[in-house]
Amino acid sequence: MAGEQKPSSNLLEQFILLARGTKGPGLTNLINQVLEAPGVYVFGELLELPSVQELPEGPNAAYFHLLNIFAYGTYPDYVAMKDSLPELTGAQRNKLKHLTIVSLASRMKCIPYSVLLKDLDMRNLRELEDLIIEAVYTDIIQGKLDQRNQLLEVDFCIGRDMQKKDIHSIMKTLQECCFCRGKNTGGLMLPHGCDGCEAVLVGIEQQVLRANQYKENHNRTQQQIETEVTNIKKTLKATASSSAQEIEQHLTDREGPPLAEQRQPTKKMSKVKGLVSSRH
Repeated sequence: MAGEQKPSSNLLEQFILLARGTKGPGLTNLINQVLEAPGVYVFGELLELPSVQELPEGPNAAYFHLLNIFAYGTYPDYVAMKDSLPELTGAQRNKLKHLTIVSLASRMKCIPYSVLLKDLDMRNLRELEDLIIEAVYTDIIQGKLDQRNQLLEVDFCIGRDMQKKDIHSIMKTLQECCFCRGKNTGGLMLPHGCDGCEAVLVGIEQQVLRANQYKENHNRTQQQIETEVTNIKKTLKATASSSAQEIEQHLTDREGPPLAEQRQPTKKMSKVKGLVSSRH
């Protein structure tokens, strides 16, 4: 159910670069900006920065905990700790509620309105549906509202930040779901009837084949271009050499015989004049 996330990655990178050299009030102000920034829904890389990791030891520890909730938690987590955390702005509150919907969508294909109302601390169905529509427009989830049955049917959602402690349980779940003794597919052991897993593997293999074909075509095209460039260079060099010879020949034809040859008659005339003078 996790889809491809489309955050403003360039904006996030800018925040990370700024945070590396920022401390104190400047860093807390930067965290507030990140939590409000449209399109930014992942915060793990920011949390790992040394300057941010130092926050729990100082007077701004509350901002570190708030950033953790946006990375890994939900709106109920904030409500449970709100007395010790900075107050959320309207934009931050909406973003945390959007992330809460994502967390629910990663576990449930059909989310009852009752669950959403409870976790998002909302009582008005119209406001709830507006919030869901906002989340759809930001492209963090895709699905449709079933107003008759009061359900949110989820097609896919983005992936959220993952804590290191969760990796083991995720691997265990994947092993229980897909990998066991049974049908052998591409070197991976799949249980009989695990059609979904087999389809995923087939899809991955197809993507690998496409990638290899693209690489091969790219290398072939690059080789052709390099060959053409080499031939063009040779042609230009030959043309330049030929042109230089033609210019030299043209100048030679215009100037006549070499200067040394032109001076020879002058020397002979001088000798004749000398002989004539000596006779007299």
